[in-house]
Amino acid sequence: MSTRKNPTKRRLRVTALACLAVATLAADAAAEEKFQKLTGGRIRAKLSGMELTDNVHWRDFYQRNGTVMSTSMGRKRTGKWRVEEDQLCIEFEKEPIPQCYDVWISGKDVELRREGLLPLQGTLEPSSGRN
Repeated sequence: MSTRKNPTKRRLRVTALACLAVATLAADAAAEEKFQKLTGGRIRAKLSGMELTDNVHWRDFYQRNGTVMSTSMGRKRTGKWRVEEDQLCIEFEKEPIPQCYDVWISGKDVELRREGLLPLQGTLEPSSGRN
């Protein structure tokens, strides 16, 4: 009788684990669906004249003329921003190689994504004039 219970228990465990895996994947997919990848024109429209910040460590102001003013951990930098091939590219003074990112947005939440790196997460808000 104990041999019959084991296969039934095993099936129940496998079924429960499968249900848990499906629920986890569905939650991840729903979270991913909230974010939409922006194309070049939408990147310009969303970032021009706005600030992107984590509200603690850094704040970047994307001026309409293509200048970016950044404050990070008390350090101020100035550079240029532009859109190339549906990516946001930022080049700071003294750092001649631009860093380019895919821009994903969900409401005010923004993720700057680069292959091989964790996304840079921030909130998009009107300029505070703090830079």
